[in-house]
Amino acid sequence: MARIKHTKNELRAQRDALERFERFLPMLQLKKMQLQQEVHRLDGELAAVRARREGVWAALGTWVRLFAEPVEPERLVRVQEIVLDEGNIAGVPLPVLRAVRCERAALDLFATPSWLDDAQQALEELARLKIEEEVLAEQRRRLAEELRTTSQRVNLFEKVKIPETRENIRVIRIFLGDQQTAGVVRAKFAKQRTAELERHDVPPGPVAEGAA
Repeated sequence: MARIKHTKNELRAQRDALERFERFLPMLQLKKMQLQQEVHRLDGELAAVRARREGVWAALGTWVRLFAEPVEPERLVRVQEIVLDEGNIAGVPLPVLRAVRCERAALDLFATPSWLDDAQQALEELARLKIEEEVLAEQRRRLAEELRTTSQRVNLFEKVKIPETRENIRVIRIFLGDQQTAGVVRAKFAKQRTAELERHDVPPGPVAEGAA
């Protein structure tokens, strides 16, 4: 704990600090709750996207076994453009996926099986899902980082700053109260001393040496 001055000005400063901490803490707690909800939501969305990818892969695996030769998916479907925007949750800037544009390789309808068109559609869906998963994962990473920082601040306010400031106020008030009590005692003692001197007709000041 940092040393504090036992003065009225310091007491006022500590009270102002406590007021600020108690005003900001509910806002931080609200932000923490919002971030926790958003991270939980993204966990669900990521799980759903991964499940969809696994389903498409399972279906695609059936088609791939039908190829007479090994197939390179990137030769059938190519990602042409990814359109991203920027969103904001609880003050955190986030990438938002707006569109994924893919380009399909031209197929010779007479020289290729009819189901190859379905395979291209599946590959295009896989590409979109992969990019969607990456964007969601980046959103979660940023929100989780902000949640970690916000949780640290909440703990700092709850467990350190507010208790420390309250203790500072208590210590300063006790010190100033003791000073005030001591001042009152000294004043009473001085008053009694003066009254006793007056009763004995003794001058309050020292008598000069050699005085008659």
